[in-house]
Amino acid sequence: MTFRGPDDFARPCVPSITSSGHRIALLTADGVRVEAAYEPRAGSRIPPPDTPAVVLAHGFTGALDRPGLRRAAQVFAQRAAVITFSFRGHGGSGGRSSVGDREVLDLAAAVRWARSLGHERVATVGFSMGGSVALRHAALYGRERPAGHGEHGGRTDAHSDTVVAVSAPARWYYRGTAPMRRLHWAISRPAGRLIARYGLGTRVQAEDWDPVPLSPVEAVPMIAPRPLLIVHGDRDAYFPLDHPYALAGAGDPRSTELWIERGFGHAESAARAELLERIAGWATARLRRGPG
Repeated sequence: MTFRGPDDFARPCVPSITSSGHRIALLTADGVRVEAAYEPRAGSRIPPPDTPAVVLAHGFTGALDRPGLRRAAQVFAQRAAVITFSFRGHGGSGGRSSVGDREVLDLAAAVRWARSLGHERVATVGFSMGGSVALRHAALYGRERPAGHGEHGGRTDAHSDTVVAVSAPARWYYRGTAPMRRLHWAISRPAGRLIARYGLGTRVQAEDWDPVPLSPVEAVPMIAPRPLLIVHGDRDAYFPLDHPYALAGAGDPRSTELWIERGFGHAESAARAELLERIAGWATARLRRGPG
């Protein structure tokens, strides 16, 4: 059987994209099929190279068709073409969730698809788990071919030009809040994984991380000079404010911004249109400016 890479699935669909968008099954570098959707910028039918694209990465238990992600996509589509997808183990995608580790390959496939459609400038915007994935993806996929990162080293067209992490953790294994203690129970116990699968529609792998992946805070210094925005709410029930402060503190001050939002809770489900519009404006403005 001949292996087909992400572009083999994407290229035949390019001519069929219209104002109504298009859905596709991408194949990741480790062979997982990931459902993805493309939405042109509002009022545009053909994706011109000068139109920026934004790839949205949802949080744990989210998916392409969940209301929070769809609402975010509608807001971002006013300024850019938008790609949404379901991480492995979520929605209609195959595989099992590794809760932020190999999901980097899913995001890379989505970014690569955006570039295959002709978009020369691509931003990644991740929420919660998706935010940690966006940070690690940016660190592992630079403009130049990275060395020593296994499956991350083969291509250079999967890099992001601008990065936004919303409600993202700074470090792994955090159990300092009740929601995170419940989440750790759900992913580490057989009974918890059954509840996640049948109650939340999320299939989680049983294996522990080996090795432990690069943490979000370790990834941040590797992102510069690309623009990075850290967004966090002062009412986040999952990760307190030491997480965004740690992430922002690890970044290059010349290219890193931190927004602490009053009254904002956690991730895409709590993000109001006004906040999403400001994030979309920030991201697309940086895409047009370029790095630095």
